[in-house]
Amino acid sequence: MTGGLPPGIVIAAPSSGSGKTLLTLGLLRHFRDAGVPVASAKVGPDYIDPAFHRAAGGRPCPNLDLWAMRDGTLASVLAASTKGADLIVCEGVMGLFDGAKLDEGSTADAARTFGWPVILVVDAAAQGASASALVGGFARHRSDVTVAGVVFNRTGSARHADILTAAMAQDHPDIPVLGCLPRLVDLTLPERHLGLVQAGEHGDLEAFLNAAAEAVAAHIDTAALRTLARATGTTANTDVLPLSPLGQKIAVARDRAFSFCYPHVLDGWRHAGAEITFFSPLEDEAPAAGADAVYLPGGYPELHAERLAGNARFLAGLRSVAAAGHTVFGECGGYMVLGDTLTDAEGRTHAMAGLLPVETSFAQRKLHLGYRRAVIADAGPFGPAGAALRGHEFHYATIVAEGLDAPLFHVSNADGMYLGALGRRRGRVMGSFVHLIDREDSGA
Repeated sequence: MTGGLPPGIVIAAPSSGSGKTLLTLGLLRHFRDAGVPVASAKVGPDYIDPAFHRAAGGRPCPNLDLWAMRDGTLASVLAASTKGADLIVCEGVMGLFDGAKLDEGSTADAARTFGWPVILVVDAAAQGASASALVGGFARHRSDVTVAGVVFNRTGSARHADILTAAMAQDHPDIPVLGCLPRLVDLTLPERHLGLVQAGEHGDLEAFLNAAAEAVAAHIDTAALRTLARATGTTANTDVLPLSPLGQKIAVARDRAFSFCYPHVLDGWRHAGAEITFFSPLEDEAPAAGADAVYLPGGYPELHAERLAGNARFLAGLRSVAAAGHTVFGECGGYMVLGDTLTDAEGRTHAMAGLLPVETSFAQRKLHLGYRRAVIADAGPFGPAGAALRGHEFHYATIVAEGLDAPLFHVSNADGMYLGALGRRRGRVMGSFVHLIDREDSGA
């Protein structure tokens, strides 16, 4: 059943690194410049790609997480972000069938849920006609997912492109080759330990996006691609509250150190009547006067630890809100800043806010990655004890010391394996390494 939402397509691939992001960004900028009102979406828990989408297409990009979000939340974020659009271009995550467990929460699940056909991006740099067999396997793998077209990436020559196109015409005449992108050395995005460098830190993002659009216009049949879009199979719903507000006047940290914040969470707080203000810890700003809650989202505080440690106005403001008995909540990087110390990658230890008994370090990095089901240990702003939230964990920090204060959550992974207590709570100051996405209950 459709609910007035525009039709969409999914840009997917056999694996990460195949070229999904490049094609998606090029399409968004191309359609925007052509006067096509285009919206975008990103499958899975990702903070960085949506910022690039927004820069390319000029509209906010929601995350669509089939494991962590309730159906109502998915519909809500789509409805809010696609008003006035004629087309949705959704970028997948990892390989087409990779998800939280087996293919649950995968890009394929998103394609099935919303009724969108898949445009498969295949990195053909090291294969010729064999790529046709790969496409065929993906097309036949699930009957409820339609591979409607293919784009070959990193082709080496016109002859290479001809071989790929001829093999597809012979083996799969019902799956059109929409184009072949040549190897484009200049069209690469810099990375760091959590993925791409953030959009706001890219040296010349506009030039990159324009070049990506030019490559797409030159090598992709964008008109044929657009005709493959299909109706979005969900009702428009804008009344869902993902997470209960932390307070009525919430000060949210926002800068290069604290940028990992899901827009749908803030939108939900606003719809619930909360007032949101922003402040920059890196600029030594304190939370707004009168704030009755502070939210420190994740990001890259480890890259700015020395500067944060010296920002007295910011730290005093945090401590003042906590001393007044108001809620102060930190996620991942925000949790580390609420702690006693943070040791950077060079082994230098910096004093943080000292509001939670936590010492963290990047001197010996260890990857922590996966979906998390977080059960609230004691009643608080997110709900009663025993209520469940869903989110994800993705960081390289290690905990050097963690005091005996009450845990914030009891956590299990997507397979239901109990991982133990996570996070700490001292009065109304609390935090953990889990990035929260949605409540688990079925209500609105």
